[in-house]
Amino acid sequence: MKAKHMNKKKRQILKKSVASVMLLNMLCMSAVMPVMAAANNSGQVLMAAATATKTPAKAVSIPSVDSLGLDVRSAVLMEASTGEILLSVNADKAMPPASMTKMMTEYIVAEQVKQGKFGWDTVVEVGKNAAKSIGSRIFLAEGDKHTVKDLYIAMAVGSANDATVALAEFVAGSEQEFVKLMNEEAQRMGMKDTHFINSTGLDRKDMPAEFRPAEDKETVMSAMDAAILCRYIVRDHPDYKDFTTIQSYKFRPNDKAPIINYNWMLEANKNITNFKSYAYEGLDGMKTGHTSNAGNNFTGTAERNGMRLISVVMGTDSESARFRETKKVLDYGFDNFEVKQAVAGKTKVTGWESVPLKKGKETSVPVVTDNAVSFVVPKGTQNLEVTFKASVTEADKLVAPIKAGTKVGTVTYTYKAEGMEPQEKTVNLITAEEAEKGGWFRLFFRAIKDFFVDLFDGIKNLF
Repeated sequence: MKAKHMNKKKRQILKKSVASVMLLNMLCMSAVMPVMAAANNSGQVLMAAATATKTPAKAVSIPSVDSLGLDVRSAVLMEASTGEILLSVNADKAMPPASMTKMMTEYIVAEQVKQGKFGWDTVVEVGKNAAKSIGSRIFLAEGDKHTVKDLYIAMAVGSANDATVALAEFVAGSEQEFVKLMNEEAQRMGMKDTHFINSTGLDRKDMPAEFRPAEDKETVMSAMDAAILCRYIVRDHPDYKDFTTIQSYKFRPNDKAPIINYNWMLEANKNITNFKSYAYEGLDGMKTGHTSNAGNNFTGTAERNGMRLISVVMGTDSESARFRETKKVLDYGFDNFEVKQAVAGKTKVTGWESVPLKKGKETSVPVVTDNAVSFVVPKGTQNLEVTFKASVTEADKLVAPIKAGTKVGTVTYTYKAEGMEPQEKTVNLITAEEAEKGGWFRLFFRAIKDFFVDLFDGIKNLF
């Protein structure tokens, strides 16, 4: 009887030990399960951040580009905030841009002012090259002195070649040194079908002979590249409107007539008799261009209801035609598309609400997206069906303490709509809060727990 009683007691002790081990194992496994679950959720339909539906609300039926009857050699329409291309006709074909070239000169000068290298009130002395420039000009003489601002206005509003060359030489010492800056900037901006030979857009034969480049090439730029360049101006120098919306400007106090803006489509021109038929709501830039080789070109930008569009038309047959064709392109954009936010900033991503953390007070840290995500959608769309794919590449490197906003990975959102190319936008996944380092006592017992987890995982794998 006594032996039987002892065996029963041993069995009870053994059961309690096994139960304790199982409980400890379950507790340990519960700590790693969220991470395991997260690892299996890398591509899902987004539900929390944007309403998803398999039956999109009725939206505008997007007409074909052919239905516009565009009379251009090339054209492109871009939404400025996303860079989405909404219309494209020979958009990657390198062509002579004429004075649209000056957009790059404008960008570089404005950038150097922004960086404090000189100011708008800095005085520039005109050199021989500028004084000999032909075409659109304000008849500068060698030795004349004018402020950067006055020359910039003459360039942006009146497309003055002599003012443009004067600024280029002031910035870089010579026009050809400035051209190097132009081509470097074009490469940085991703302008793949562009090459500059001067700051103005004049044909090589029309440059003063002693200042022509040795290489027998011409300036070329595609409509796509012109749109990219315009987008950089809009984003990096929003004060461009202080110059491009000037309707007329008296360069010298004794000039008989002011410089008149070549951009007939300025919204403010709705009250000007000669231009009111061309004035376009929301249009505030950007640059015209004309040579016999280029035809008539225009890069325009307009904003309505929070959406800014950039239009480029190249190779039209008259001054008025470039504005009529631009109206067709911009109307196509504003009539058929709008920008909608699909995901707000600081949004949790399903399956990636947190990531593991080493040596922290907690074993994981919550993560969110760093920026909002918007897409261009057919006008009238109410619900966006958005998918995403997340990638956490920095999780193994997260060791406490870490600051809030630390990048741990990325998430790419994809939106598809009938009649449009799929759109993708990638944002960072960042830590939502600061993660403190754990105390030694906490880390000690966590190490013990991790030891048993590894031990029992090893035992489990034996069977």
